[in-house]
Amino acid sequence: MTAWTEGELLLLDGAHSLVLSVGDGSHPGVEVGMVVVGGDLHVRAARGTSSRWYRAAQEHGHGRVRVGDRGWNVVLETGGDRPGEAVDAAYRSKYGASAALLAGPRSQAATLRIRPVPPGPARPAED
Repeated sequence: MTAWTEGELLLLDGAHSLVLSVGDGSHPGVEVGMVVVGGDLHVRAARGTSSRWYRAAQEHGHGRVRVGDRGWNVVLETGGDRPGEAVDAAYRSKYGASAALLAGPRSQAATLRIRPVPPGPARPAED
């Protein structure tokens, strides 16, 4: 799996939010807060696993993220081992009191790890 570059991580970490489009692009994008922990990009659904966009991410497993004028095709990883406490702490640090909905058990269960699609002929050029 391809990792984010240092420059991409700095851009992502410094941005307030990103727009996540799930699947082939026919689903509308949703603006979500995100954090970078251990070189990985994470987003959470405040409504937990019943969130529509989280369920779509589970179903499709891929999509696109956009921050400002930059965009990436991505793999959306649900389930598995996630650094729950570290992600909680990162949300609290980045968003302060407004992170309360994203730093608890309900949201921990709805954590996505987002990774860039490896470069290659099948990957469309970045914006």
